Amino acid sequence: MSLLKDVRVAILATNGFEESELTEPKRALEKEGAEVVIISPENDQIKGWKNGDWSDSIKVDARVDQVSASDFDALLLPGGVINPDLLRRDMTSVNFVKSFFEDHKPVAAICHGPQMLIEAEVTNGRTLTSFASVRKDLENSGAHWVDEEVVVDSGLVTSRSPKDLPAFNKKMVEEFREGKHAGQTA
Repeated sequence: MSLLKDVRVAILATNGFEESELTEPKRALEKEGAEVVIISPENDQIKGWKNGDWSDSIKVDARVDQVSASDFDALLLPGGVINPDLLRRDMTSVNFVKSFFEDHKPVAAICHGPQMLIEAEVTNGRTLTSFASVRKDLENSGAHWVDEEVVVDSGLVTSRSPKDLPAFNKKMVEEFREGKHAGQTA
């Protein structure tokens, strides 16, 4: 049975995304029947990061300025040190993320991905996790940070690093299947 049949998921990423944090969740979503769309401020392709160096490129399906949150049921934000740092400088990307919260749609972010949540100003009062170096930034934005492999807070799923991908993927699929959450607000 396809748990995510008729669910359309946006993955927002740019150059420097952590390869496993995009490809493994994408595979888990597609395995459950979701339609997954790679969104980026870039055209054509974006390049991943793996083991401290550049890795494979993936095809961009649509530019972030060509879509809106209303086109999707859920959002995934992979990490990588470079990826969210570049994305948070792009206001179209930041507003795209914020729109998912305004529409009460589920969002999953892993590792450094929660930096986009800070920039979108959706972390105040939320409980979440991230890569350890992002902890203080999240706390300064009003979030309650915990050191757990996966944290769910009203449709927001967060994890710390690639080692948490099995737990992250499982909870992401579960929350994306549930759909909108009243507590998921901007």
